[in-house]
Amino acid sequence: MRLEIVQEALKKKNISFQYTEEDGCGSLDFMFRGLGFHVWEYYDSIWGAETNIYEAGRSQDIEGDYEQEIAREILSWPDMIS
Repeated sequence: MRLEIVQEALKKKNISFQYTEEDGCGSLDFMFRGLGFHVWEYYDSIWGAETNIYEAGRSQDIEGDYEQEIAREILSWPDMIS
């Protein structure tokens, strides 16, 4: 299981997601306020993730402590009504 910190952030915000794993890299796809978001992990001599959490229509790569950075952004979003 990969992207566990990001998965915990999504669970805390009550956001449903789909998790898959391929070639040892995790992938998360989810909806928030009607928009589709993703976090796709990769390894290319350094671990990172491609995501569109900052702008739904534009992806960017985050490397280094990417899980913490992505989780922090998701936790800053407004709470979903249960």
